[in-house]
Amino acid sequence: MNPHEMWNIFQKKGLDFFTGVPDSTFKSWMSFLDDMNGKVLQNVIAANECEALAIASGYHLATKKCGIVYMQNSGLGKTVNPITSLADPEVYSIPLLMLIGWRGEPGKKDEPQHKKMGRITIPLLDTLEIRHTIFPDNPKDLELELSKALTYIKEKNSPFAFIIKKNTLDPYKSQKTKEPKSNFSREEAIQAIISQLEGQEVIISTTGKTSRELFETRISRREDPRDFYTVGSMGCASAIGLGIALNSKKKTVILDGDGAMIMQMGSLATIGHYKPSNYYHFLFDNNVHDSTGGQPTVSDTIKLEKLAEACGYASVITISDKEKLSETVKKVFLKPGPAMIIVKVKPGARADLGRPTTTPIENKQYFMNYLEELNK
Repeated sequence: MNPHEMWNIFQKKGLDFFTGVPDSTFKSWMSFLDDMNGKVLQNVIAANECEALAIASGYHLATKKCGIVYMQNSGLGKTVNPITSLADPEVYSIPLLMLIGWRGEPGKKDEPQHKKMGRITIPLLDTLEIRHTIFPDNPKDLELELSKALTYIKEKNSPFAFIIKKNTLDPYKSQKTKEPKSNFSREEAIQAIISQLEGQEVIISTTGKTSRELFETRISRREDPRDFYTVGSMGCASAIGLGIALNSKKKTVILDGDGAMIMQMGSLATIGHYKPSNYYHFLFDNNVHDSTGGQPTVSDTIKLEKLAEACGYASVITISDKEKLSETVKKVFLKPGPAMIIVKVKPGARADLGRPTTTPIENKQYFMNYLEELNK
């Protein structure tokens, strides 16, 4: 089924308000929503899934209509609180239609961080007492199942979930084009940063392609992959780094992304409050969720420098020129942190980008052994 067919059915049912966090399982639908936003539908890009569920709840309160919340199943875990304490029939009884991408579906090959959530997605929905079904792969069945879902939602004033498997939707190419605000890639930026380190630093990289590029940079330099690669827990790399920096004297370097940072923006306030002087936060800003298909973030409307300063970072700088990056890295490490270095990079990654060859458990052990040696 292609996104146009899907939209025609949703439109026929009067469903035109969408909000959520992108998922690669149905990235073609995300691109379609972005293209159509403000024309025939409204699509609100949320910082995280809890916020999305609250936005859809507000939409219902204002219009008496049912909003649609989209997310990866990892985000379902995040929404347990607002589902049970806001939308639940025993609280405010908010009607919602949830579209949940099924990463880690049992029996299907997927990344380690998706396996547990993939296995417990349906049991979790059952525990939350949310009626659910598998999203159909053809228009005829979708129209039938959507009618059933909306009847249930109307009768119960309760959430209903569609679980979307991989390859359910056909590809869709976005009609939008954006001029990149930088002349170099995130991978080139990572390589430039690594080349300026002395070798005694501790590095934590955010989930997705950033960690994959850091791992491959280490391999290409014939260095041990001794960094902490955050393969899941989107947005948590900066907080992991804070916990390390407060308990280590070594320079702690965080390689972060705009989408991940926005998802857990509250961490900036905590970092600024505790002011670890050995904390160096590199934020790669390309204005997209690169790892899920290039859907836009809202970073282009955030004054990132002022945000970090307001949260208490000791210094903040923005770089959009590759030639200045290496020189700037040297200077930044001469000053005490917490420091934020906002690096404007262009969207995208190599088509042949690999993945870490170590398991998360192996990575953790290598990293802890390395940190122990550094702190002796």
